[in-house]
Amino acid sequence: MRERRLERDSELRKVLEDVFDYRTVMAVYRLMNRGILAKLYGTVSTGKEARVYWGKTPKGEDVAVKIYLVWTSEFRKSRLKYILGDPRFENAPRDPIGFVNTWCRKEFRNLKRAYSVGLPVPRPIAFEENILVMEFVGGNGSPYPLLKDSPPSNPEKVLDVLRSFIRRLYQEAGLVHADLSEYNVMIKEGDEVIVIDFGSAVLKSHPNALEFLRNDIRNVYRYFREIGLDPGDPEEFFEEVTGSSA
Repeated sequence: MRERRLERDSELRKVLEDVFDYRTVMAVYRLMNRGILAKLYGTVSTGKEARVYWGKTPKGEDVAVKIYLVWTSEFRKSRLKYILGDPRFENAPRDPIGFVNTWCRKEFRNLKRAYSVGLPVPRPIAFEENILVMEFVGGNGSPYPLLKDSPPSNPEKVLDVLRSFIRRLYQEAGLVHADLSEYNVMIKEGDEVIVIDFGSAVLKSHPNALEFLRNDIRNVYRYFREIGLDPGDPEEFFEEVTGSSA
C-alpha cells in the first residue's frame, strides 16, 4: 500500500526527499495512511529547528504540518532544560532522533492541555514521530501574521488578552508557555490572538516553572513598552498569577 501511495504522489515524494530523511518521509505517509493527511503544499514557516507546511485532510480541511528537523545537533542540548524535571518525559531518549520525537509529542500534549480549557491555541490533531499536525491558523494557505510584524490596532485589548492567557494557562491548564513573546503570537483581524509554539511549555510543578513564567511576563511587557504602552509592573502581575512573591 505504501509503495502504491508513493508512486501516486511522486511529486510530493520528491519535495520531501529533497529536504527530509527517509524516516520523516515514511512518517508523512503513515499520517496519510491513517487518514489524517491527504496533501502537503508549500512551507509557511521555516526555522532552524522545524518547518511548517500547509496541508489538507482527506475532507479538504486546512492543517498545519510542523516537521522537526531531526539532524540539528544542538537541539537536545538547547532544549534539555524544558524536559528535565517534567515527570511526563522522565525517560526521554538521549539519541537525537528519539529526543526530537519526544519533543514533538510534548508539544502535542501541551497544546491538547491548553486547548482543552478553551485557550486561543491551534487545535492539535495528531503526531507521528517528528511530525505534528494541527489546525491551520490562517486562510488559503497563508498564516495570520505574527505580533512582531503586525502591531495591534488596540494594544490595551491585546495586552489584556495575553494577561488572561498567561493567567489561565497557569491556573487552569497547569502550564507555563516558557517561550512567550511577540514571535509566537499570531494576530487576526479585530486583534484576536492565537498563541503558538508550545514545545517549551512545562507543567507549573516543573522546578524552573516560576523562572520561565517571569520571563514570559517580562517579554510580553517589554513588547508593549516598545510600542508605546505602559503595561505596569511585571512583578505585580507575576504575583497575581501565582498568588505569591516567590
